[in-house]
Amino acid sequence: MMDDMAQAETREAQAIDDDHATEVQASATGFSPEELQQLTDDIVGALKTVYDPEIPCDIYELGLIYKVDIEDDRSVKIDMTLTAPGCPVAGEMPGWVENAVNSVSGVGSVEVTMVFDPPWTPDRMSEEAKVALNWY
Repeated sequence: MMDDMAQAETREAQAIDDDHATEVQASATGFSPEELQQLTDDIVGALKTVYDPEIPCDIYELGLIYKVDIEDDRSVKIDMTLTAPGCPVAGEMPGWVENAVNSVSGVGSVEVTMVFDPPWTPDRMSEEAKVALNWY
């Protein structure tokens, strides 16, 4: 019964700026607020090291990361997309994301799932990405 209650309780970490709609969630029972904040910040930092080779901006600021779930066992599940389904690095980028997040101290296994619903649009880009790309 306690496991059911633990699974039912989630807390969203607001470590991410509101420029785009990435959702980061973690089980409320597995982390103190400080631990969750640090782990979230470190995961976001790792995601920002992955760049689309055709666009001079990281995948996080581009809005390609849709969801990050941090489980009690510290495993991480990530939903991500591409700017276009036919992207030449479609087969490689999930591995880049997995490797980047695996490098974060305290993270267990990492699972990256490619999703195309909803489709990516430029409005998912952060202000930082729009400035870097002169997107006005």
